[in-house]
Amino acid sequence: MPTAPSILKDKEKLAELTAFIDEVKTRELPDTYLIAVLHKAQDIYGYLDKEVIGVVSNRMRIPLSRIWGVSTFYHYFNLKPRGKYVISVCLGTACYVKGSPRVLQAIKDELHVEMGETTEDMLFTLLETRCLGACGLAPTMMINNRIYGELTPAKAVEVLKKLRAEATKK
Repeated sequence: MPTAPSILKDKEKLAELTAFIDEVKTRELPDTYLIAVLHKAQDIYGYLDKEVIGVVSNRMRIPLSRIWGVSTFYHYFNLKPRGKYVISVCLGTACYVKGSPRVLQAIKDELHVEMGETTEDMLFTLLETRCLGACGLAPTMMINNRIYGELTPAKAVEVLKKLRAEATKK
């Protein structure tokens, strides 16, 4: 069975991460900067791959178990690659009552993914959220920090088709 290519093959990214870790290690109580280091690693690579976590562990001399515990506890950290567009469909009370389950189903049908999955073309990742704080626009979804409100299933699919068309033009 072929092995996946190493995420660490990009020497510039690896150098950026190790330089950041080395700088953190000069500070008082460097272990307390673990979350900052993980944020930096995710900013560089897009997610926290097991090889990247291994580099952090070795470089900071922190046990892998502790790093895995931190990276799996905090919702912000991604252990799998995400799509170019991260879709968060609100399932809070106002959105739910106004039809977010139908919007969500239309998105799933259009993208052929389930919650937490990424499309094969790496364009879209589908997530759920409990509230986007835009209840007056219910039902809503957020795509890469932009809120889309007063959605219908058709409007949601239209947004996705537009984003896909824009992405394929580039």
